[in-house]
Amino acid sequence: MITSVFKKSTPINYSFIGIMMILFFFVYQFQDTKWTNSLWQIGEKVGLLLILFASVFLSNFIVKKNGLTKDSAFTILFYFLFLLFFPKVLDNYNLILANFFILLSMRRLVSLQTLKAPKEKIFDAALWIFVASLFHFWAILFIFLVYISIIFHVSRDYRNWLIPFVSLFLASIVFVLYALLFDKSAINTYLSSDGIDYAIDYFTNDYQNIAFSIYVVFLLFFTLPSVFSLTNKPLNLQASYKKILFAVVISVAIFVLSTNKSNEVLVFTFLPMSIMATNMIEYLQNKIQQEIILFVSIAAALFCFFTQL
Repeated sequence: MITSVFKKSTPINYSFIGIMMILFFFVYQFQDTKWTNSLWQIGEKVGLLLILFASVFLSNFIVKKNGLTKDSAFTILFYFLFLLFFPKVLDNYNLILANFFILLSMRRLVSLQTLKAPKEKIFDAALWIFVASLFHFWAILFIFLVYISIIFHVSRDYRNWLIPFVSLFLASIVFVLYALLFDKSAINTYLSSDGIDYAIDYFTNDYQNIAFSIYVVFLLFFTLPSVFSLTNKPLNLQASYKKILFAVVISVAIFVLSTNKSNEVLVFTFLPMSIMATNMIEYLQNKIQQEIILFVSIAAALFCFFTQL
């Protein structure tokens, strides 16, 4: 039943996901209503919700535009469910912004397979990654995905290897100007955020630990089959799917290295996880298996969300 509802991307499906996002967003936000007394804070919450909407539907645009999934609504459904696993991400401005800029970068990198305007796409992708790193330093690791994409598609032109340095120069100039004009401490704050912390001992309660453990199981469950089925993908899309798998590896590395570690840092895995989960659902022939995966995913997401409120 659930499969039949989301197997086609329709305005009704998009509206349903949108309404659910608004509902769960405000269920989380209204745990503390102090922000409702300030117009500025209300504006911040609305802005945060809009960026979340943009992130979800940008993810949908990426997969549809590049043919990574069939014409279904499973991608946005899974992205929404993964958000529920770690409700604190709904209030983490820096991570939501960093992830949004990474999605903009992924949009350019995945579309590099068309070989249209590759230099512009490499420049844009690298620039968005450097902007993302201003909000979460270790997001800069996605620059490796830029060079992986260059290797896959346009490695013969040496100029393509130098373009990310141009993006770095431009981002640095703009950031330094901003710091000098508005916030002189911004540079020191950024430079001090490059620490490394491998410890995973940040859990403040058992439910955070449970949510993390369940999510890791989902991560392995969706990733491993994608690795082994890679050769079955269409030849013209194999490079794109490889980039999705590399994005998972980079996202996990960001989580492992980040200081001030928390479950929310796994937000960078949401897009690649949503794509792999959608592929699994779409290519399973057994409807009972499809229903079980969707039911378990929804149940796990709801359990993790409400137990962490």
